[in-house]
Amino acid sequence: MTQPSFSRQLPRRDGKVMLLAIRWPFGRAIWGIFHMFRALPPLAAALLSLGACGVLPPPPPSAQLPYDATVGAGDPIRAAAATTSYSFSHQETLAGQPAAAARALAQMEFLAADLPTNPRFPNMPPELPSQLAEARAEWRQALGVPRDLPPQPVIDSLYAAARALNAGQPAANAAATLPANVFTQGGEATLTRLAALPPLPQTGVAATTSAEVLRRSMDGDRRGRL
Repeated sequence: MTQPSFSRQLPRRDGKVMLLAIRWPFGRAIWGIFHMFRALPPLAAALLSLGACGVLPPPPPSAQLPYDATVGAGDPIRAAAATTSYSFSHQETLAGQPAAAARALAQMEFLAADLPTNPRFPNMPPELPSQLAEARAEWRQALGVPRDLPPQPVIDSLYAAARALNAGQPAANAAATLPANVFTQGGEATLTRLAALPPLPQTGVAATTSAEVLRRSMDGDRRGRL
């Protein structure tokens, strides 16, 4: 039995056309492949333009609190918001308490990294991410932490210093937990600053807003269970 032929006119570089005549079913398959390769350059250009325009930004750095930050606290993010809201609304309570100040600032680092992209809180105020970013710049400047440093080493170092202080270790031991690549003023100077923080108004605003977001979320969860 004679198979039907399949023919198409293909353009050539010299402006002429050539006739492609191949036995069925191979002709239709080759014609589809030809068009697929013709479409690749525009598609690649479109994808590159999307990347160049910043349509696909890198994800923000993630962070987590250490194991001993959440003992007896239940939800770490709610505990961090409650603690920091009080601490930075009453910043005078941190004076002379470098361990408490270290924990509070570590918790703010955690909130700034986690809360803006946490899917559990989709209805947060649109101003909260910028408030947290401004607050992070404020407390990092106070402690001499580089602006572009990922949050996790900041959190881990501050909690390590707080543990050493709470355990009654010498100040030199606590200072050794604050590496110079994280705290550029040095460990001893950072401990001194933690014991006497400058005013941190942006941090207070961001902490209060974060606590309010979580309070509303908790109220909504309770109403949903009724």
